[in-house]
Amino acid sequence: MAKSSSDSKSTAKSLRQQVRDYISQQGHGTFNYKQVAAALGVSSQSQLRSIAMTLAEMDFDGDLLQVAPGKYKLPQRSNVTTGTFVRRSNGKNSVITDADGESIFVAERNSLHALNGDKVKVIIAARRQGVEPEAEVIEITEPLDQTFIGTLHVEKGLSYLSTDSKFLANDIIIPRSKLKGGTTGDKAIVKITSWPDEAKNPEGEVIDILGKTGENNAEIHAILAEFGLPYRYPKNVDAAANKIEAGITPEEVAKREDMRDVLTFTIDPKDAKDFDDALSFRLLANGNYEIGVHIADVTHYVRPDTLLDREAQKRATSVYLVDRVVPMLPEHLSNGICSLRPNEEKLTFSCIFEMDSAARVLNSRIGRTVICSDRRYAYEEAQEIIETGRGDYAEEITTLNNLAKIMRKERFQNGSVEFDRAEVKFDIDEDGHPTGVYFKVSKDANKLIEEFMLLANRTVATYIGRGQTKRKPKAFVYRVHDQPDPGKLQDLATVARAFGYKIKSSGSAKEVNRSINKMLADVKGQPEENYLSTLAIRSMAKAVYSTDNIGHYGLGFDYYTHFTSPIRRFPDMMVHRLLEKYLAGGRSVNLEKLNEQCSHSSTMEQLAANAERASIKYKQVEYMADHLGEVYSGVISGVTEWGLYVELEENLCEGLVPVRDLADDYYDFDEKNYSLVGRRRGTRYRLGDRVTVKVARADLDRKQLDFILVDSDGNPLCEPRDKSHSPRNGKKSRKNPRTDERHGKKRRR
Repeated sequence: MAKSSSDSKSTAKSLRQQVRDYISQQGHGTFNYKQVAAALGVSSQSQLRSIAMTLAEMDFDGDLLQVAPGKYKLPQRSNVTTGTFVRRSNGKNSVITDADGESIFVAERNSLHALNGDKVKVIIAARRQGVEPEAEVIEITEPLDQTFIGTLHVEKGLSYLSTDSKFLANDIIIPRSKLKGGTTGDKAIVKITSWPDEAKNPEGEVIDILGKTGENNAEIHAILAEFGLPYRYPKNVDAAANKIEAGITPEEVAKREDMRDVLTFTIDPKDAKDFDDALSFRLLANGNYEIGVHIADVTHYVRPDTLLDREAQKRATSVYLVDRVVPMLPEHLSNGICSLRPNEEKLTFSCIFEMDSAARVLNSRIGRTVICSDRRYAYEEAQEIIETGRGDYAEEITTLNNLAKIMRKERFQNGSVEFDRAEVKFDIDEDGHPTGVYFKVSKDANKLIEEFMLLANRTVATYIGRGQTKRKPKAFVYRVHDQPDPGKLQDLATVARAFGYKIKSSGSAKEVNRSINKMLADVKGQPEENYLSTLAIRSMAKAVYSTDNIGHYGLGFDYYTHFTSPIRRFPDMMVHRLLEKYLAGGRSVNLEKLNEQCSHSSTMEQLAANAERASIKYKQVEYMADHLGEVYSGVISGVTEWGLYVELEENLCEGLVPVRDLADDYYDFDEKNYSLVGRRRGTRYRLGDRVTVKVARADLDRKQLDFILVDSDGNPLCEPRDKSHSPRNGKKSRKNPRTDERHGKKRRR
């Protein structure tokens, strides 16, 4: 018998009440229909649809608030809350609330001149159906101490900094007394000292002069400063390092396993100076191989809580830019005492393995050693030996390569993801100007070293993580990698499908990763290879340092850490110290302090990666500035409402075809199908489409390239509009910084 209308209404009311009761019990969290359904014990498709419709209706009635597509929460009972301010140069400021991470728009007039990252208290305007919520900053509770980089303009009656920042559109006024000797055209770092609410422009003072805008050193130092990374070494730290001696005394050697008579060598980039890892090899009487992974014993020289240690901890990592390395440790240590240079006795921390010809590890040991490297190889030299079978220690290197290949194959079979993306490199002249672009491809020699480093890192992590007794494992630093977000996997699968490749977005980790590996293998040599490889990497979670071991998804390891690069990574130094302590039977260390160090190291690692990408982008734009008007083949690598991103096949440089320059039609953004579609003619530009472009503009200040679409003869497909009409990046043309705009009462100090 069919339910009556009144029964249906009663059921709907009951469901609504259940949903309201559940969400009310959860406090400030956000929920989607699947989470609500699971909590209510609902599983059928019809019931799931009912839940989804109920949530949408409650949002419409104001009983719930949709904070993101499909995500709901209770409306705030108080319209005053706290959060982090997000400033954008295009005026689209917002506050990310502390309570639930909701992003709420803040108009400039209501910003109180809060800067990006400031902690603020805001009042949220009354919500209206169909209208985006707005907030007004009523107090800056924790101003973030920050600096800005740009070009100085020193005029007769006025001095100011024109910033390069995407977070600040306003010029910064600088009193003459605060210029620090700066002149027009200098690249400078400026700190905001005040920004009265009635003033359009903040005031500041020069912190440092980096050089002239456009000079290589000045621009590279500016990139480092932009991400808060050091670009100079403190003199007192260098002085402390220079006092350290090698200290390889008979007494120290006696404490270690002496492996100076065992064949040992390093394999590194040809321009490397900091050799922090070496391999040893010898054939055992039983026919097995003894292979040692020897790592520079940095912590023997850098003692805890010394000046050197504090500086290394603060930096957390070496920064690798296009034309230089900014080392974590002073060169006296990184390139001298600690570097495993040939024919020099060195102190090391080692993992030593007995392996058979099938690459099975029969036993292993971890301990401090002393070595003497017999040979230094560049990757290119080792690769030639692998390919030809001729050269110094050819038999040993060939054997190691065979073992590495077996380990690599087994690793992928067990669920490791094979990211093997080409790196963009530049030929640089003596002035730092890029004269050519090439790709660094990982070959067998690179993979040989990679596999043995992975083995050492995994062995150390397993030794501590599993524990040597039935007791709880001791506190340790792990390199962890969480499972990918299902939504990102689905997006990757959708994009891959557009190119004709299949990826599993659900199932076991092994199944998903094998499908990704197959796609990455199938795409090799195709124009879309770099784009899909990059997208696959971005679909993954970011690997971080943590004391909470959740395993490493991308590698398919239950236990993993970083042990093999203490010259350039502070977490590796932490691991060395913990190993030393635990091997000696020491008690577990303070977990809270270890967590803080892990978090800081993860943050600094990300900043260093951002700086590296920025330096590559800068050099790409600088290189392409010499090729204005030239025509290239490319692939549409991104589609947005403001235009098409195109990656050039020849050099992987990426630029934008602004939608304003598609003047033959009015184009709508089809988000679902990753395309721009012309209204009148129906012309469609899709992700992955091959196109021909001409280099139109190269903006070094913003590190941006603009392309225009052309036909095979280089003729524009549609004439670009005058660039003066461009709202590029939403950044308006600068007004005279003397102009004042008066509104409001409070001041930022």
